Amino acid sequence: MAEARIAPCGSWTSPITSDLIVAATVGLTDVLLDGEDLYWTEMRPAEGGRYVLVKRAPDGATVDVTPPGFNARTRVHEYGGAACSVHRGTVVFTHFEDQRLYRQRPGEPPQPIAPEGDVRHADGVFDGRRGRFLCVREDHSGSDREAVNSICSVDLAGEEPADLLCSGRDFYAAPRLSPDGSRLAWLEWDHPNMPWDGTELCVAELAEDGSPGEPVRVAGGPAESVLDPQWSPDGTLYFVSDRTDWWNLYRWRGGAIEPVCATDAEFAAPAWVFGRSMYTFAGPGRIVCAWSRGGRWSLGVIDTARGELSPLDTPYTDLSYVCATETHVCARAGSPTVGAGIVRFDLATGASEVLRTSSEAEVAPGYLSEPRAIEFPTEGGLSAHALYYAPKNAEFATTAGERPPLIVTIHGGPTGACTTSLNLTTQFWTSRGFGVVDVNYGGSTGYGRAYRERLKGQWGIVDVDDCVNVVRYLAGQGEADGERAAIRGGSAGGWTTLCALAFRDVFQAGASYFGVSDAEALARETHKFESRYLDGLIAPYPEGRDVYRARSAIYHVDGLSCPLILFQGLEDKIVLPNQAERMFDALKAKGIPVAYLPFEGEQHGFRIAANIKRSLDAELYFYSRVFGFTPADVIEPVEIENL
Repeated sequence: MAEARIAPCGSWTSPITSDLIVAATVGLTDVLLDGEDLYWTEMRPAEGGRYVLVKRAPDGATVDVTPPGFNARTRVHEYGGAACSVHRGTVVFTHFEDQRLYRQRPGEPPQPIAPEGDVRHADGVFDGRRGRFLCVREDHSGSDREAVNSICSVDLAGEEPADLLCSGRDFYAAPRLSPDGSRLAWLEWDHPNMPWDGTELCVAELAEDGSPGEPVRVAGGPAESVLDPQWSPDGTLYFVSDRTDWWNLYRWRGGAIEPVCATDAEFAAPAWVFGRSMYTFAGPGRIVCAWSRGGRWSLGVIDTARGELSPLDTPYTDLSYVCATETHVCARAGSPTVGAGIVRFDLATGASEVLRTSSEAEVAPGYLSEPRAIEFPTEGGLSAHALYYAPKNAEFATTAGERPPLIVTIHGGPTGACTTSLNLTTQFWTSRGFGVVDVNYGGSTGYGRAYRERLKGQWGIVDVDDCVNVVRYLAGQGEADGERAAIRGGSAGGWTTLCALAFRDVFQAGASYFGVSDAEALARETHKFESRYLDGLIAPYPEGRDVYRARSAIYHVDGLSCPLILFQGLEDKIVLPNQAERMFDALKAKGIPVAYLPFEGEQHGFRIAANIKRSLDAELYFYSRVFGFTPADVIEPVEIENL
């Protein structure tokens, strides 16, 4: 190999271009088994962000199920998830444009089975015995009130009106039918709780006509998060609860709750979307599950009689959407060297086979930086967690004495966690000479409920403290240039980005993707699912209005003195475009270097290939102007006010 060339960080030539990142790249979700047939959903940026249900037969043949013109995506809770269900070859899915449920039998076009109207559906299950489909329903037809959530039944023939089965609570999720069709389990909860704060698991006996009897509350409450109920093949109800600080597995048997496998690990992830299950049954007496410890996911098998967890030896560190037969398990899986894909594992040998990759891009190992888990000191004598990616490029080395600029990346949520799967956007930066650190600040998931609740009433403080302290830690270790630190994030990560720039003097640049600049506006204007989320993160509203204003960057632009670039989808219903627009206008008026790139047709999170490419290139161009390097890439310039 030729000797590495010496060049300033940021200016390195990299094969990981924005074109490579968006070319032949898809998002993968909702992995489902129907007999021996495997299904998953693909989000395709090259098709304008359309979601397509794909089927893989036992012989390996793969076909698109939902035809062109249909977009299998639901807007329940705005974040959606579980838009498709399959039973004996028949598919029921939500079409994004009208949010109606459609039935699609093999060889037939989709047929609507739900009436027209401002009503959404998600997270359904077939009730074949009664010829109906049970699902979560979100009714937006009342203009003078917030949406009404319930669990309903929809006639699979599309001939009868929908029936409400469960109603009266603010939120519902996970309707699950027992194997014999005699009982229905579901989750329900009320404002101001989010599903990781407190939910209740209920069960009702079903009459022959399918109507539910008086429900029994099995577990949960205002301070216990119960997630992912599932019936075992023998009719025992299993679920995940954080009653002992960690999201562990339990079962309800004989009217009593029993722990299945008690351990300091998480067997669930925060329920931002429907249907993201981390466990399933591989026949009687065996659970296949994914669990997280220290930010790393593993795969294993639990013997339900003994409660023993036996890990499977796999290279994957990020797992979700677990489903299984008695011999194989399928999941979305990724690792630091492999992007998330659909992977099948042999339960006898642990051998794995990649069935679908999220990207066809091939990158030589010499350009891939693998994460190192770090624990660093933060406020109050505590420690926080992050994944650090050092610069790596087989062709380049830093100039003498140069420490790399650092990009601090903030995950969304804020209840969430960064992933260990190969992320080409991260590698886009590290292969150009940047260090990148993904911060699992206090409030992140994967470290138990107590760590998750560090953010209670402290959003905009604890998260910012941890982001500031990780810069100081890495600079103190000699791994980063503390005078060239940028912070970037989307949604809640954008909030932390803006707060860090407004209230601290540590960062020299920032990039906010559809970020929250005004928490009060978010509390007033956002959708139902998150409309009381900030009660726990900041303070009850409107009583705590002064706290909202004290924490929001838009009211403290006087403290912001470094350049900022803003990206915003103009159809965003979660963080409205006016949040970015107001911040842009305020900084422009103040004389701070600022750029704003709005995108038509984008919602909360960019899905269109051209817009993903443009935003990444624009961010690189922005940093080049701020930090004074010349990028090797040919980039369309960005108009930066006041620079």
